[in-house]
Amino acid sequence: MASDKVMTFTDTNFEDEIRAGVVLVDFWAEWCGPCRRLTPTVDALACDFDGRAKVGKLNVDDNPNVAGRFQIRGIPTLLLFKNGQLEETVVGLAGKEDLARMIERHLDRPVETERQEVAQK
Repeated sequence: MASDKVMTFTDTNFEDEIRAGVVLVDFWAEWCGPCRRLTPTVDALACDFDGRAKVGKLNVDDNPNVAGRFQIRGIPTLLLFKNGQLEETVVGLAGKEDLARMIERHLDRPVETERQEVAQK
């Protein structure tokens, strides 16, 4: 079952949703076995980064315009955007820790910095 924190991106809402902040988009399809294996990782990232980054999925079969624009040829493919600009691409399965580090690199205030500031008070 998908987390309620995972957004659903479409050809219609994509531009508005990636415009501000850090956004991780999982390009997937129902018939894709590796995509289904990545689902728990995407769900966990959406919960972990709730309020700091958007995490969502875009079904390539239902939304061919965005998938075509970014030349998605293999799935799963994850694209990371910051303020509307494509920053990083991951094709294939990736571990939660690796993806979390990738998101952290693009946040204005990584969680490690926040923890250090709290500890110093």
